[in-house]
Amino acid sequence: MWTHKAWAGRFVPRSLTAGERLRAYAGWCNAVEGNTTFYATPARDTVAAWARQTGPGFRFVVKLPKVVTHERRLAGVETEMRAFLDAIEPLGDRAVLWTQLPGSFGPPDADALGRFLRRLPAGLRRAVEVRHPAFYTDPGATSLLERTLADADAEWVPFDTTVFFGSPPVSEAEQDAWAKKPRLPRRTRALTDRPIVRYLGRDSAEETARGWEPWTEVVAGWLRDGRSPTVFVHTPDNDDAPALARRFHDDVRALVPGLDPLPEPEPVEPATLF
Repeated sequence: MWTHKAWAGRFVPRSLTAGERLRAYAGWCNAVEGNTTFYATPARDTVAAWARQTGPGFRFVVKLPKVVTHERRLAGVETEMRAFLDAIEPLGDRAVLWTQLPGSFGPPDADALGRFLRRLPAGLRRAVEVRHPAFYTDPGATSLLERTLADADAEWVPFDTTVFFGSPPVSEAEQDAWAKKPRLPRRTRALTDRPIVRYLGRDSAEETARGWEPWTEVVAGWLRDGRSPTVFVHTPDNDDAPALARRFHDDVRALVPGLDPLPEPEPVEPATLF
């Protein structure tokens, strides 16, 4: 997302090349979703450049390739996973392996998920996002998945779209998201000391901020318990996402004053007289 066109000149300087924009993004936020890795495994040199542009506390939640999760459904993927793990090795323990599964991946597939997770490198954190409704609405399926994840020391990543689907879409971006995003209940239970939350708001910044109010309390509670959460704030077009993420952080910090501030962004453009 650090190359998002709408951010140039607002959150990252227009003068920066695509290969330099992560450094500027890291002045706004201290974590990023590696969504492009879903479509293609990056070159190791590219990942090494990501590592150089960010500090030791910056987190990369990198999505496993589509061929692994959606096409082969975690089976027979040894070659692809070796290539992927080699590519992201420069990130070290800053990487979280994010397994996002399709909506058709349900409770009967839990054993396959468990086998896959247990084979991942012990030194890397792992997180799983499921979209099958039964995992959220059937207590037996919920317990099954929680046991499967706990056995592999993996986190359950909720994608909270409840606010987004609370009223009909009012823009082209909202209509597009309305057709593509999952409609699932909100889940606020953490399984590990590093919970991850994905939240989708609306075009309206104020609606988005009102909608995340339950999360500020949850995240504040996690922090007081000694956990270290990562929260990603999305909107249908993501044009204002970095500013909204900082606003969310400020709201949580109001509840937990000891929380470290986010870094100060570098100037977007140098000041000039003309």
